[in-house]
Amino acid sequence: MPFSDPLADGPVIQASSQRALDLGMTLEGTLALVAEACPTIPVVLFSYLNPLLAAGPDVLARAAAAGVQGVLVTDLPVGMDGPREAWLGSGPLEFVRLVAPTTPVERMAEIVKHGSGFVYLISRLGVTGMQSDVAADLPRTLATLRSVCQLPICVGFGISDAAQAREVGALADGIVVGSALVRAAESGVDAALALVRELRAALDTLPA
Repeated sequence: MPFSDPLADGPVIQASSQRALDLGMTLEGTLALVAEACPTIPVVLFSYLNPLLAAGPDVLARAAAAGVQGVLVTDLPVGMDGPREAWLGSGPLEFVRLVAPTTPVERMAEIVKHGSGFVYLISRLGVTGMQSDVAADLPRTLATLRSVCQLPICVGFGISDAAQAREVGALADGIVVGSALVRAAESGVDAALALVRELRAALDTLPA
C-alpha cells in the first residue's frame, strides 16, 4: 500500500509510493486490483497503520472480500496500541508481525504470541533496500527465533538477487523481496517478471 510517510522504507520504495500516490492510487484502488486479479495464492497487504485507520473499521472485512488473506502493519509494534492490535488480531485477516534482528528472545516470544500467518524477520537494521550480501548474523538470529516460534518465518530487507534468495531460502521458510522488484519494474513489467522467475528458480533448487 503506498503511503506518504513510509519511514521504514528506503529510497526505492519511498519513490515508488510517491509515484503511486501522485497517480491516484488509494487503499480502495489497491483492493480493487486484488479483486480484479482473483489471485490463487495468498495476498498479504503491507501497510502502515494510518491508511488502515483512515479507511474505517470495516476495512479488514473489505480487504478479505477482495481476496486479501493477511495484513502486515509496519509501524505497530506489539504492546504499542492494545485496542488496535486487538482489532487487527481478531479480524478476518492473518496478522503478520515483524521481528528485528536485535530483538531479545523473550520479546521474540511475545511478538510471536500475538501474530498469525507467518513471522517477518527483518534481516538487518535500517530501512528497506537492496544489499550486496546477506547479513552475517542471520543464521543465528533465525535459530533464536525458531526456538520460540511455531509459525513459518519469512526473511526480508535486502534480498536482491537469485543467489541471495537461495542463501536465505535455505534457512528460512520464505523470502520477502520488495526494493529489487520495484527497481526492476522501473524498466517494465517484463523485467519484474524475469526477476521473479529467477528468484523462484533459485528457490526451487533447494531441497524440499
